[in-house]
Amino acid sequence: MTNRVAVMDLGTNTFHLLIAEPNTGIFFKEIRHEYVGVKLGEGGINEGTIKTEAYERGISTLCNFGKFIEQYGVQSVKAIATSAMRSASNGQQFMDEVKQRTGISIETISGDLEAGYIYRGVKASGCLKEHKSLIVDIGGGSVEFILCDAQNIYYKQSFEIGAARLMARFHKADPIAYGEIEALNEYLDEKLVPLFEALTGQNVKNIIGSSGAFETFAELVELDKGHTFDLKKTVTYHFDNGDLLHVLNKMVESTHTDRAATKGIIPVRVDMIVVASLLTRYLMNRLQINDVTMTAYSLKEGVLAELFEGM
Repeated sequence: MTNRVAVMDLGTNTFHLLIAEPNTGIFFKEIRHEYVGVKLGEGGINEGTIKTEAYERGISTLCNFGKFIEQYGVQSVKAIATSAMRSASNGQQFMDEVKQRTGISIETISGDLEAGYIYRGVKASGCLKEHKSLIVDIGGGSVEFILCDAQNIYYKQSFEIGAARLMARFHKADPIAYGEIEALNEYLDEKLVPLFEALTGQNVKNIIGSSGAFETFAELVELDKGHTFDLKKTVTYHFDNGDLLHVLNKMVESTHTDRAATKGIIPVRVDMIVVASLLTRYLMNRLQINDVTMTAYSLKEGVLAELFEGM
């Protein structure tokens, strides 16, 4: 019997279920990948609570995930919850209810451990080199930054400035107003002081955007050129700087209606893509880095690598 494992990445915006088995050559064979825009942080992310509707969406999604785990004869399950569950006053209640109804034990991890898993996942994609890169993982609740190369992590830190938090705080007008952008940039100047101090004197060659919004940016660039884009066949993607900036600026200037009608933007990202674009543009400007790569691998692939190692 093949060792079949299930990894759940229960994020602030999206719940992922990845059922996989080890595969020589390409790291893993995907058996099933489900992702649901649960929006666990909707309405309550900055108040530190999971609101009733989001709570119900989360429970219902995990009940479905439990059925898939049973259906595919999974031997080992690891469910990881990140920022929204970590900071919610009713997060433990949610996890207890999931355990009672599905048998799934959810583990909340620290931002530091989350960054470590992200590094493992990104490393498995093969996009880390001998030079220093800055991995940026924009989640709904937090953003992880990892200064690293293919061998080592030199600095890692998680900041509670995820897209759901930034959107709730700064994005009120449609399209986002100039004053809101200014306020967001000032907020990032203040919040990211530890990151900029850690990067001082480091020769960082490129930014590696880990899954999430960066997948959307890559798809939008390719669709703009009239190409199709299949994430399952595109583990890594290197951006042309002009193409990326064009997409970022377009997202910032767009209205909700524009984005909702744009092919390539999944519903859960229709609004959060604006602040994710602003954060990406801010980092490129602030760090003076124009070389950006996307990798589809992130936390769940890092957890998968750990599970396979333990077999």
